[in-house]
Amino acid sequence: MSDNAVNVARLTTTQDDFDTRLNALLAWEGVSDKEVAQRVEEILDAVRTRGDAAVIEYTNRFDRLQAAEMSELTLGAERLRHAYEGLPADQREALAHAAERIREYHQRQKPESWQYTEADGSVLGQKVTPLDRAGIYVPGGKAAYPSSVLMNAIPAHVAGVREVVMVVPTPDGVLNDLVLAAAHLAGVDHVFTVGGAQAVAALAYGTESIPRVDKIVGPGNIYVATAKRAVFGQVGIDMIAGPSEILVVTDGLTDPEWLAMDLFSQAEHDEDAQAILVGWEAAHLDAVASAIERLLPTMEREAIIRESLAARGALIQCRDREEALAVINRIAPEHLELSVADPESMAEGVRHAGAIFMGRYTSEALGDYCAGPNHVLPTSGTARFSSPLGVYDFQKRSSLIHCSAQGAATLGRTASVLARGESLTAHARSAESRLDER
Repeated sequence: MSDNAVNVARLTTTQDDFDTRLNALLAWEGVSDKEVAQRVEEILDAVRTRGDAAVIEYTNRFDRLQAAEMSELTLGAERLRHAYEGLPADQREALAHAAERIREYHQRQKPESWQYTEADGSVLGQKVTPLDRAGIYVPGGKAAYPSSVLMNAIPAHVAGVREVVMVVPTPDGVLNDLVLAAAHLAGVDHVFTVGGAQAVAALAYGTESIPRVDKIVGPGNIYVATAKRAVFGQVGIDMIAGPSEILVVTDGLTDPEWLAMDLFSQAEHDEDAQAILVGWEAAHLDAVASAIERLLPTMEREAIIRESLAARGALIQCRDREEALAVINRIAPEHLELSVADPESMAEGVRHAGAIFMGRYTSEALGDYCAGPNHVLPTSGTARFSSPLGVYDFQKRSSLIHCSAQGAATLGRTASVLARGESLTAHARSAESRLDER
């Protein structure tokens, strides 16, 4: 084996230790250790008690800045507009095209309030109300993500959120005009160039300059994830996001180089990202492995991809299509590519996946940027119980109950019996007091 060989695990479902090896491959602890949790708690407490001063202090320390006032960490609408107008035409057009598709898709998600009237005249229903203010965290460390701005801010606006506050770290003071242009295009109301746990704290508790929000969405590093978990309850959060993942299923007929590049597309995010290929044609898996060896040296982020594939990547051989489905539902991947002849029928058997990309021509990368559905997705197996970010994450529901006199009497008798069964006499008498008002 050459020094440049790509070390990707090869598993087969017929191995006696397959379950053990798969569990080890999937193992990911998204919760920080005690040391990180303690540091985050110190930051949260400092921002809660000292506001802007603490935000400035930590931002200067971690992002190597020399800000004296929050005004130096605040970007106005004019700066965002200038960034958008200063982009090359092709980038402006690409951002606008992506924004249009994302907005159109999310418009179809909007739930409506509803109610119905019962025979006795009582009315029951549900009232849908948007959040007043949402905070979006946009990563700004190893890479810049204008697409994340669009994916977080546009659903909030479609939901009817009145005010969107964005935080984005700018290490060494480097601003990314694509990110700022996306904020302009998505209608972000406030932008603060702060990140880390101090940004999460500022959004959760509010400071003299940064308004308190109702919900914080968007991915970040382990300090951001830890801070989001810690402030949950003070504010809502979308999820605790782990490393990016892709699971590609092949029936043996897709170009091996396409599949290799699809795996690379997630592995290049960072060394902890996970890229897995599942198929039932051994020769095809060999061909993909060869394509990986051949193409990896051509990648700009070769070192990151190589480490990701070695640590958490795998080529898994199943017996057949049905066994591949079982592996999919066991893994519950963030991104699932069904690169097979009849993806629609296979998708019917998928119970757990964040987003499903169907057919040979549907690369996951299209979903990252411009297909329309949201790219903020559940990771680390949480697709078993959670969903992509959407309009519904920026809205809440209130129950409506309007009893007629007759309805109050009917329900009052039932409530009285149940309340007295729980020894809650005041409950019972409250319900009973309406019985004579018919």
